[in-house]
Amino acid sequence: MEIATAEEWYVTARLDDDVTFIKEPFIDPFLRCNIWHVRGRDRDMLVDSGMGVVSLREQVPLVTGKSCLAVASHTHFDHIGCHHEFEERAVHRDEADLMAHPTRENTLADPYVTDAMFTRMPPRDYSSTEYAVKAAPATRLLEAGDVIDLGDRQFEVIHTPGHSPGGIMLFEEATQILFSGDTVYDGVLIDDAYHSDLADYIATMKRIHDLPVRVVHGGHYPSFDGARYRELIKAWLEEKGA
Repeated sequence: MEIATAEEWYVTARLDDDVTFIKEPFIDPFLRCNIWHVRGRDRDMLVDSGMGVVSLREQVPLVTGKSCLAVASHTHFDHIGCHHEFEERAVHRDEADLMAHPTRENTLADPYVTDAMFTRMPPRDYSSTEYAVKAAPATRLLEAGDVIDLGDRQFEVIHTPGHSPGGIMLFEEATQILFSGDTVYDGVLIDDAYHSDLADYIATMKRIHDLPVRVVHGGHYPSFDGARYRELIKAWLEEKGA
């Protein structure tokens, strides 16, 4: 398989609301984490950090422009691979131990990370069988209702257990932007991973259904509007008989 260079590993796109979308184009869309960079007056925020096979800080200068808090929507391998590159790291309390002590099993690298997930292989001496997330102990533990303050922007932490125990979403009331992680995205949702809990997921989906969102930036696949958000949740709950 063709090998990609580090310089072409990431692609960025500037969106509205001072949000930049960062992706790793050579990873299968089902396993490709959406990385979101949010500009604030006093500091920036990074929501998830990708797989970590190429340095995000070295290849995307945007994330080094000012103090940047790297937030983990949850701790699966595709979302926290570059968290160790940032001095400030936040995660929900229920998954802090996983981010500090990642293994192939508890980050779901096993069984998902194989050469088949790539359309072009990562550069240098990458090996899927030896891939591992680096430890990135949190500098801030998050709870439901906490606020991440960027100076002129405030994002509320919404705890969304189900896909994983410490999953979170981030909601900015002023703009009605939601970063939904893997709780809700426009694709097949995973509720049967080793630490998923279907009962918790159902309760979460019922609780977040009426959130007044305008645009949703999920953990995978394209962004969507509030109507689609409620449609996806309703369809998932019906599928689960809830």
